[in-house]
Amino acid sequence: MKGAEIVLACLRDHQVDTLFGYPGGAVIPLYDALHRQGQGFTHVRTAHEQGAVHAADGYARTTGKTGVVIATSGPGATNTVTGIATAFMDSSPLVILTGQVPSSLLGRDSFQEIDITGMTVPITKHNFLVRKIEDLEETLHQALVIANSGRPGPVLVDITKDVLLDQCAYRGFIGYKEPVVATEGDLDQALKLIRQAKRPVIYAGGGVGMGDAAATLLDLATKGDIPVVNTLMGLGSIPRSHPLSLGLVGMHGFPEANDAISKSDLVIAVGARFSDRVTGAPGTFAPSAKIIHVDIDPTEFSKNVQVSLRLRGQVDIWLKALVHGIDPMDHGDWRREIASSVKPISFVNHMLTPASIIGLVAGRLSEASVVTDVGQHQMWTAQYWPFQRTRQFITSGGLGTMGFGMGAAMGTAKGIADQPVVLITGDGSFRMNSNELSTLAEAQLPVTIILMNNGALGMVRQWQKLFQDRRYEETCITDSIDYVKLAEAYGIQGFDVSTPQDLQEALAWEGLGKEPVLINCRILKDEDVWPIVPPGKAITNFILG
Repeated sequence: MKGAEIVLACLRDHQVDTLFGYPGGAVIPLYDALHRQGQGFTHVRTAHEQGAVHAADGYARTTGKTGVVIATSGPGATNTVTGIATAFMDSSPLVILTGQVPSSLLGRDSFQEIDITGMTVPITKHNFLVRKIEDLEETLHQALVIANSGRPGPVLVDITKDVLLDQCAYRGFIGYKEPVVATEGDLDQALKLIRQAKRPVIYAGGGVGMGDAAATLLDLATKGDIPVVNTLMGLGSIPRSHPLSLGLVGMHGFPEANDAISKSDLVIAVGARFSDRVTGAPGTFAPSAKIIHVDIDPTEFSKNVQVSLRLRGQVDIWLKALVHGIDPMDHGDWRREIASSVKPISFVNHMLTPASIIGLVAGRLSEASVVTDVGQHQMWTAQYWPFQRTRQFITSGGLGTMGFGMGAAMGTAKGIADQPVVLITGDGSFRMNSNELSTLAEAQLPVTIILMNNGALGMVRQWQKLFQDRRYEETCITDSIDYVKLAEAYGIQGFDVSTPQDLQEALAWEGLGKEPVLINCRILKDEDVWPIVPPGKAITNFILG
């Protein structure tokens, strides 16, 4: 087979059937192979390589499968970097296939030559440069296994153009033994700590969903009668409607969630990395608590917060052992103490507010997968949407990538074909990758775009208001873009809404959840995210607005 054909054969052997990419000179042989032998593959050509990586990322987070991207050399490869870093920070399994100049031209500053493997070492789980056809098959098999084993992450494979054109025998994937994840830790000590605790809290992160451990987490919470707080990436690991769910914790977490962590005597951290956005000032997080940390990645233990006990390995295995080892418990007094600090969410019926927007959209599309960009709208979504399952919330947590949403929403829609997807975005984020409306329209993906339009870079403006004495600099968006006309220019239905009644009428559109649509929601510039913990403060020092 030619090298390009070997690439397709490897992808088939690993049950990859969806590709995202953008053609260019160095990958012409690969696209030629797709034209000739691409049966069984769906390829989504995005408007930009960054959109392709975000789309593959959304696809991977939604399905649990590996997202695959094709990009050409030079600027095609460098355009993938932000998407790769986004996936790396949130442990999303991707394989990025980049074309490279012929091996004879490497190191000569050739046209569109760039050292993309060197450039991406810090933001990939692993990467490869393939310069010989004999190395191609084994490298691709390794890449596809590495990306989605253990703690997932992006893997980049840079392939010189001559390798894609050369020929070699194809041996076929005979399978790898799944890498054994070491299981280490003291189960008896963990059970002892749980039995002794009077004020325990489960702190659930994104690793719960990645480890398919949500059902077992719920078993532990209910049998142990233990309240659960979630990181941004962990939302959905327990149904938000469950009485033990306290919702989001951290900088924009609910007071009851932050208080519960701060007053606890035991924190059971599951698949979480103790981000600074959760822990607040160093040394103030859960000051009176012992901490059990359950994680597959040993590098996370005591990296940000000193833990009392490490349980290393697959989180589902450890949680099952904990569930089996404890008797039913009653922490009613502790739960009632937490409940006494709950602040009800108020809705203003005659105004279009973030809470009312999310409430109305969730009421109409409650089962939808929800994707966000980054900013105030992201935090409002995390606070107000009643997430009921893992992989329902797709957002950029670790890197905080504005412009992530459009691509990720398209990839999510490809991953859950014929099911509705909601993209909640802000005008600042939306403008970054609105070019992907062309891809959305061409593929007719059923994405409902809820654009919270406040004419500002809202989160930065809020910080300028609170911490820079209202010195607003470059955070007000004064140009007047008609987003409905923009959508219509791509052949996408658009609605302009400024009241709850307007929004209800837009949500009654017969194509909702079946076709792409943009709903431009006009909100006040001074709508802010509350609570907020000032940077460098303990998470109990929240401002309620």
